[in-house]
Amino acid sequence: MIVLENDKLKVQINEEGAELTSVWNKEAQLEYIWVGDPKYWGRHAPNLFPIVGRLRGDQFTVDGETYYMNQHGFARNMRFDVIEQSDHDVLMRLTDSEATHRIYPFKFSFDVHFTLTQGDDLKVEYIVHNPDEKESLFFSVGGHPAFNLPLDGGKFSDYYLSIEPEIVYDRVRLVGPYSNPNVPTPFNANIPLRMRQEDYHDDAIILKLDRQKTSFLLARLANQHGMKMTVDNAQFLGIWTPAGKEAPFIAIEPWWGIADTVDATGNFKEKFGVNVLAAGDTFTGSYDMKFF
Repeated sequence: MIVLENDKLKVQINEEGAELTSVWNKEAQLEYIWVGDPKYWGRHAPNLFPIVGRLRGDQFTVDGETYYMNQHGFARNMRFDVIEQSDHDVLMRLTDSEATHRIYPFKFSFDVHFTLTQGDDLKVEYIVHNPDEKESLFFSVGGHPAFNLPLDGGKFSDYYLSIEPEIVYDRVRLVGPYSNPNVPTPFNANIPLRMRQEDYHDDAIILKLDRQKTSFLLARLANQHGMKMTVDNAQFLGIWTPAGKEAPFIAIEPWWGIADTVDATGNFKEKFGVNVLAAGDTFTGSYDMKFF
C-alpha cells in the first residue's frame, strides 16, 4: 500500500489498479473514500481503461478481429509499477503486454499520477502515451471515486451536489447498460442535485461536459465537511450509487469516454466518445479533489 501524507490528510493507494482506497482527514478524524463493503460494492475508486462502461455483447472488433472485454476495462484489475514516489506524490504505470494484446490489440503506456498538495487537495492525472511508431491508439479512460455518504452525520438525502457552471447540461440516458446520446434530456444545474437513492434506478446520471472545466461540490447545508471535485477537460461525468441497495456512498466519475451506444457497430475505431492518439502522441486528463 502506498501512503501520501501532509499535515491535513493521509492518502492510501493500492498498487493493484492504482486504486485510491482512503483519504483520511486527521483533524476531523473523517474518512471520505467509500470503505468498499462488498455487500454494496467492493471497490473504492477504480481507474477505468481502456474502456468506460459496457461494450455491446462485451466485445469489439479492430481490423476485422474480434476481442472480448468486461465492463470498464482491465486496468482496474492489474498491478501498476511505481515509477516515482515521494511523501506527497506517486506516479504509477501500466504498459501493454502479451496478456493485454490478447484482449486489446494496441501498444500503450497508462500512467496514474497522484499529487497531494500542502493543503487539502488531491490531484489525479491520467497520462496515456502511444509508443507505437506507426499505428494510432484508440482508448477511453475515466475515474470512479466513491465517497462515504453521509460523511459526518445526517442521512444520505441530506446531501446535495452543486455544479458550476450553473447551466443546462445534456444528460445522456442509459438503455440498460448502453448509452443513448441521440436523445439527450436537459439537466438544469441552476438547482443543486439532491442525493436521493431512487434517482438511480436506471443506473448512473450522466452529464455531457464537452471538455469544459466543471466543479462539483458534495456537501449538506448543516455541515462543515464535504468534497469539491474540479474536472479539467472530461467529456462526461457520471453520478452513481447502486440501485435498490440503499448503499451509503455516492460515486462522482469523470470520464473521457462512455459506454457503447444502443446502436454501436462494434468497430472500436468508430466507438462513440473514443479518444484517438497518433503514433508517439500523449493524452492528459485530470481531476482535483478538495476535502474539507
